[in-house]
Amino acid sequence: MLFLYTLLFFHQLHTKAGNTLCRIMGDPQYPLLSMDGDITIGALFPVHSIEKLPSFEFRQKPQLLSCSSVYLRDFRLAQIMIFAIEEINRSQSLLPNVSVGYRIYDTCGSRLSTMSATMGLMNGQAFGAGYICNGQSPLHAIIGESESSATVILSRTTGPFKIPVISHSASCECLSNRKDYPSVFRTMASDYHQSRALASIVKDLGWSWVGAVNSDNEYGNYGMAIFLKIAQENGICVEYSVKFYRTETEKLQKVVDTIRKSTAKVIIAFISLPEMGLLTDQLSIQNITGFQIIGVKSWITVNSLITPNSFRVLEGSLGFAVRKINVDGFADYVIKEFWNTAFPCSQSEGNSSQYAISCSRYKDLLLLKDYNEDVPEQRYASYVYKAVYAVANSLHSLLKCKEKEGCEKGLTIKPQQIVEALKKVNFTIKTGDSVWFDSTGGAVAQYDIINWQQDSEGSVQFKSVGYYDASLPPHQRFMLNTENIIWAGGQQEKPRSVCSESCPPGTRKAAHKGRPVCCYDCIPCAEGEISNETDSNNCKQCPGEYWSNAEKNKCVSKAIEFLSFTEVMGIVLVFFSLLGVGLTAMVAILFYRKKNTPIIKANNSELSFLLLFSLTLCFLCSLTFIGRPTEWSCMLRHTVFGITFVLCISCVLSKTIVVLMAFKATLPGSNVMKWFGPAQQRLSVLAFTLVQVLICVLWLTISPPFPLKNMKYYKEKIVLECSLGSVIGFWSVLGYIGLLAVLCFILAFLARTLPDNFNEAKFITFSMLIFCAVWITFIPAYVSSPGKFTVAVEIFAILASSFGLLFCIFAPKCYIILFKPEENTKHNLMGKTTSPIFLLRNNCGF
Repeated sequence: MLFLYTLLFFHQLHTKAGNTLCRIMGDPQYPLLSMDGDITIGALFPVHSIEKLPSFEFRQKPQLLSCSSVYLRDFRLAQIMIFAIEEINRSQSLLPNVSVGYRIYDTCGSRLSTMSATMGLMNGQAFGAGYICNGQSPLHAIIGESESSATVILSRTTGPFKIPVISHSASCECLSNRKDYPSVFRTMASDYHQSRALASIVKDLGWSWVGAVNSDNEYGNYGMAIFLKIAQENGICVEYSVKFYRTETEKLQKVVDTIRKSTAKVIIAFISLPEMGLLTDQLSIQNITGFQIIGVKSWITVNSLITPNSFRVLEGSLGFAVRKINVDGFADYVIKEFWNTAFPCSQSEGNSSQYAISCSRYKDLLLLKDYNEDVPEQRYASYVYKAVYAVANSLHSLLKCKEKEGCEKGLTIKPQQIVEALKKVNFTIKTGDSVWFDSTGGAVAQYDIINWQQDSEGSVQFKSVGYYDASLPPHQRFMLNTENIIWAGGQQEKPRSVCSESCPPGTRKAAHKGRPVCCYDCIPCAEGEISNETDSNNCKQCPGEYWSNAEKNKCVSKAIEFLSFTEVMGIVLVFFSLLGVGLTAMVAILFYRKKNTPIIKANNSELSFLLLFSLTLCFLCSLTFIGRPTEWSCMLRHTVFGITFVLCISCVLSKTIVVLMAFKATLPGSNVMKWFGPAQQRLSVLAFTLVQVLICVLWLTISPPFPLKNMKYYKEKIVLECSLGSVIGFWSVLGYIGLLAVLCFILAFLARTLPDNFNEAKFITFSMLIFCAVWITFIPAYVSSPGKFTVAVEIFAILASSFGLLFCIFAPKCYIILFKPEENTKHNLMGKTTSPIFLLRNNCGF
């Protein structure tokens, strides 16, 4: 019973609700302009810009909202909508035998009025007796709103009923979201393209430091967010990004203060028209001028902004405006036919508007009856014209209209069907422009770039100086003619707006910590690094054989360093080398001329001449170390050095052995000299030299020296040197020379006390002492000397040891021959008693 009672109760409630008559709560909202028809298109335009709010004291019933101050642009939009509908009603090819009506509401440019007008548009104005709500809207489509925020309000209200909304100027990227706004279409492109165009113009003009101001609404917030993202991707830095809404006075003042304190000379103003007017007034009052303002389509071509005070702020402004398309016949229509056929209070009898109870609301509009000079500059009118024709074409296909047969009657068209039909429309209006909607419900972006200029008569002109057309290939979309631009403050020269000046080639950018990347210092590239571009983020390391030039903007070949014949050090070494050769040759000539004198005979002239020959080779071999190293010179210098020095030391060693053997031979019963005669001496020299030759052959066969570019000593230059190839081979050559020198030194040291007036062993001992000292000192100096100094040290060691041998062994003899000839006698050399060495040398044929 309880269940049956509950069921009966709910059935009664449902029956009662189903029979409830529809009634409007409160006073109905009447349209500004309207006309009945088989099909009705609604529209919302802010024909007035100032809203007067009623009293909310709750002592009496609130009056309807009232508006004042005609906004001419949107009044023209209402007019061209009616113009397009009247064209369609006269057409025999588009919607024949179907009349199109309209309801145009004034939103007064406020969100409150927009919401009120939207509800009035959807509900209608009156219901007949017994009229039952059927959930169907009396509208087939809505044209509007002019602002993105108002369009969002409109679309969210109409969304549940799937009524198509076609906006002529709402360009917020948010409306491209088909999930949230599936029934919204736009004959205007999304602000995504306008934001990209803003970034393109800033980048093209070389500005990297800008300020940004936007309206605190959907239009400004979404548009600025896209611009900031694209600007960051293109290396554009934003000093500040501030926003305000038209009713927020304190925020507006903060925006003005931010602009005054900023260093950026370019301002991106992504602002709706009302906010732009307020901002311009404040900048003018506080005399903040000289900024290059880059604007957007919402205000860049609005004449109402042009005042003597505002022009001081906006002169030279650049911005993007929608393409201007003039519709034939519209200029005449707005001063003639419109007032006779569509305006409610201009007919003497039979008012076409049943809602025009009082004509007082139309008084300010009547003042425009004879004015049409602004019509050629109306850029948004053609977009309303396109929207009306888009709705008409979609209905034409849904009603299965044919030119001669007309459209099918009795068909019920649901709003959702119109939405689907709008997605497929593709036609051309009489201006030659194509109309179609992309996947987001938007149209292709086509903008003119406008520059605020003052002509010779003092009037302000919106001069086109370029374009942005998203339908073209990427490299052709943007074009700007900078020669025709007047810049901020009427200047002919483009302003600079950078946080830091460009870094020239040869430097790199070093960002300031905690600041945008456009604020940086220019740091010179390090040695060996270059930057050949302006504003380089990093310096590039030069390849191995290259080094940076003085300006650090180019890699040049490193300087090649080697010991050359033309430099001072090379000349000095060549001089001493040739001096040694000359002195040796002079000694040889002297010895040859005095070969029959006792002092020459007593010192084994054959070995002496061989020693002088080897010393000449030693002096000459030092020349092979000078000059650019080549494959042959590297092999030659070390092998010639090793062999000639061994030959030299072998001769000295043989002379030392001869001295020792001579005194041994004086002992009773000794015949030692027969084992070390001239033949044995020659053989010993040959044997000692052949060992070195064998070492050099093995060295050259296994791993010969070769020219090497050494880049370890210096970063800025290449040292050309001879690599040893086999280190063991090199030290084997030196070790063998050292071994013979030490052996010679020991034998000469042992023979230094032998009796003789001219004991050669003393001088050999001293020469070997110098030789060993030089080469022992050579080893650490050779290892530690860099570059060409290594070669110089080796040449010095060769020359020093060669001069040591030449002077220590031959200088005493030359002194006696030249300056003490009286001592160069057999008697003096033999002394008071017969010298064993002299007698033995004579007996042996020395």
